Amino acid sequence: MSGHSKWSTIKHKKGALDAKRGKAFTKILKEITVAARLGGGDIAANPRLRLAVDIAKSRNMPKDNWERAIKKGTGELDGVTYEEVIYEGYGPGGVAVMVEAMTDNKNRTTPEIRSFFTKFGTELGAQGSVAYLFSKQGQIVVESEVSEDKVMEIALEAGADDVVNEGDAWVIKTSPEGFQTVKDAVDAAKLPQIEAKLIMAPSTSTQLAGDKLKSFLKLVDLLEDNDDVQNVWHNAEYDEPDE
Repeated sequence: MSGHSKWSTIKHKKGALDAKRGKAFTKILKEITVAARLGGGDIAANPRLRLAVDIAKSRNMPKDNWERAIKKGTGELDGVTYEEVIYEGYGPGGVAVMVEAMTDNKNRTTPEIRSFFTKFGTELGAQGSVAYLFSKQGQIVVESEVSEDKVMEIALEAGADDVVNEGDAWVIKTSPEGFQTVKDAVDAAKLPQIEAKLIMAPSTSTQLAGDKLKSFLKLVDLLEDNDDVQNVWHNAEYDEPDE
């Protein structure tokens, strides 16, 4: 995720996840389990669970899979208990990085995450070292084929904060509290969506290019490939490198 939500970098991340469908499913199921444990198994009454199930459905995950994850979260079925952990630090080129993880063993996960940063000559920071540079934000990405007037009308009437044209997509931005209301409106209008989720949006950006960019992207790939990592947020701004 770039500093200004450039869809090109979102595509980079989404492509990496799509190439590892089984791993992506595992991460979604973890989120569903934790959401159900913390807020109960009623999808309609648990916004976090509802969003996780919506994501599962958008990835064509079989219903049996996510229903079992809910039951594990509520205790109806035996399952692993996951702890949510946030790691913070600076990556190559001074990029601020936040890593959201869910783990059943911090003594395993923390050294692994630290080793990834060390590999690129950087290190994890203390809690709060970069968190102040990010704020939670709702983001709904709609296909560019939809007209500007249509997107604006639906999104802004539902309470969205902004609609940004990213060239090959419309990015609707909302407050965390208003996210579900806006998403419901977008769903009801049947606007074709690419992605809808809560993100950690950076308030500043760091430009990257050349070797620093290559190292940074390798770090992100390592982090996202880790089974315990759910999301990697950063404030890097860059042109998408050639494949």
